[in-house]
Amino acid sequence: MRFADPWVLLLLAAIPILFVLSRRWRGRAGVGFSSTAVLDGVPRSGWLRFRLALPWLRALALAAFVVALARPQWGVEATRIFTKGIAIVMVVDVSSSMGALDLKIDDETANRLEVVKTTFRDFVMGNGEQLNGRKDDLIGMVTFARFADSLSPLTLDHEALLALLDGVNIVSLSEEDGTAIGDAIVMGLDTVRNATDANQVMILLTDGSNNSGDTDPRAAAQVAAALGVKIYTIGAGSKGWAMMPVRARDGGMELRSTQVFIDDYTLETIATLTGGQYFRATDAEALREIYAEIDRLEKTANVAESYQRYIEGFPVFLFIGLALLLAEVALANTRLRTVP
Repeated sequence: MRFADPWVLLLLAAIPILFVLSRRWRGRAGVGFSSTAVLDGVPRSGWLRFRLALPWLRALALAAFVVALARPQWGVEATRIFTKGIAIVMVVDVSSSMGALDLKIDDETANRLEVVKTTFRDFVMGNGEQLNGRKDDLIGMVTFARFADSLSPLTLDHEALLALLDGVNIVSLSEEDGTAIGDAIVMGLDTVRNATDANQVMILLTDGSNNSGDTDPRAAAQVAAALGVKIYTIGAGSKGWAMMPVRARDGGMELRSTQVFIDDYTLETIATLTGGQYFRATDAEALREIYAEIDRLEKTANVAESYQRYIEGFPVFLFIGLALLLAEVALANTRLRTVP
């Protein structure tokens, strides 16, 4: 609760003064008697004791009127207005190689995709440490393997976006496996193209090299540069050999040491052509640091201050004051009336 005119509350200090002056004025009026000793032994009734509380009803009524004049207000809705920020599309590789077990989360081995999902959540929502979150930015997501798919359009509903992210899995069919980086960039550009009033940024995360699709990654990067879309590329995973789930002869899955390769040259070229940067991530902490660096490089601009809609509370205190005043007047002129 807040007061629109808090200075009015200074009038509360005058109520005790009025209370004292009122009692002194009342003490000067009365009917003279030679002696009231005969009444000394008469017990006081409950009503007589309550009669002594009547002045307090008027004092409380005045206090309620003063509070009403100060216009108490209650906030009922926090609102944030997005005017011009950053449009970010996350483009994530979900090919079979993202199942390699060569990264860690909090000292526990995890596959590459799980690390990417965990750290991307921190990037979007913040983790209270090096990442502050991107609550004012439009964020969308594209996943890709042999084919690129739009997981989510640009949205400020980040909870819904991350709920969709939780359901992302590595492709399970061999005919869907592959790494179509060029096609993924094109799909990412299609996702951000409507955000004409915002700076447009793409974060491309992969652990391999382009081996599928119809679009050359460099050509796609040139299109992005022409459209003013900056691409940050991230190579996730180790080089050389890594334990990876592969399909066994019996149709099941088994872990097998497999040679892995990340095309650093192509990823760096994509970033350079668009004015972005290329990063390598070998564990979850390194990936968080990369996101923190992107946070520093891509500051949200022109986001209006959050405000809160308020409702007026003075009618409540006005009603309380009137009720107390009417009660005091009614009692003083009926059951608790005195002469004079």
